[in-house]
Amino acid sequence: MRKSGARQASAGARLERIAEALCKELAPLRFAPPVTHVYNPLVYARDVYGAYVRRYARAGCEAVLLGMNPGPFGMAQSGVPFGDVVMVREWLGLEGAVGKPPVEHPARPVLGFDCPRREVSGTRLWGFARDAFGTPARFFARFFVINYCPLVFMEASGRNVTPDKLGAEDRTRLLAACDRALRAGVECLAPRIVIGVGHFAAARAAAALEGLPAAVGRILHPSPQSPAANRGWAAAAAEQLARYGLAPP
Repeated sequence: MRKSGARQASAGARLERIAEALCKELAPLRFAPPVTHVYNPLVYARDVYGAYVRRYARAGCEAVLLGMNPGPFGMAQSGVPFGDVVMVREWLGLEGAVGKPPVEHPARPVLGFDCPRREVSGTRLWGFARDAFGTPARFFARFFVINYCPLVFMEASGRNVTPDKLGAEDRTRLLAACDRALRAGVECLAPRIVIGVGHFAAARAAAALEGLPAAVGRILHPSPQSPAANRGWAAAAAEQLARYGLAPP
């Protein structure tokens, strides 16, 4: 037990250092229109993110689930990947002070754990983990969840812009930094497989992790914009994970 706890503490501390290094790389970047606002919850929600990785990250986990970037009502509010605030508070048992981005969009305020809106993708992903595994301890004994990119991008209207929709020059600089951080994170966690949640995350994992022993797979993204996800994401995800030898208990 002592050895397992030490490995957990070491993995969490390493992931915090990787996040800090990534934030330093990303801080000077500026993004062309239509992007007008950029949030980095690894900075203003650093304390909650740190609590998440220190409590749950474990070297030698079976699989890493890799998301694309924070949603405006998920990690942007809580600091946790796919971090619907209700799921983070009530199932993951995490809560804390969340600050503000330097320039806040009036239509997308950061309210932290007072955010009244639910994050559908996060509700689906963490709800699946809860329903399939029962406790966080059972889920995190096998899995860990991270995001590829920590930044939230918005247009003047407040509309979300995903990293794949950025201009070519902006995307090249961003992906180079995020690839390095992903590779370092996977070297730290040493999973058997990295599962991209959606096509973009799977493609970036395949590119960034070339040469590492971890395999790369993909499952359906739980976005409400996906008709397939809306027909029953949890059942689809369970079936897809089983193909990689990751069937829930």
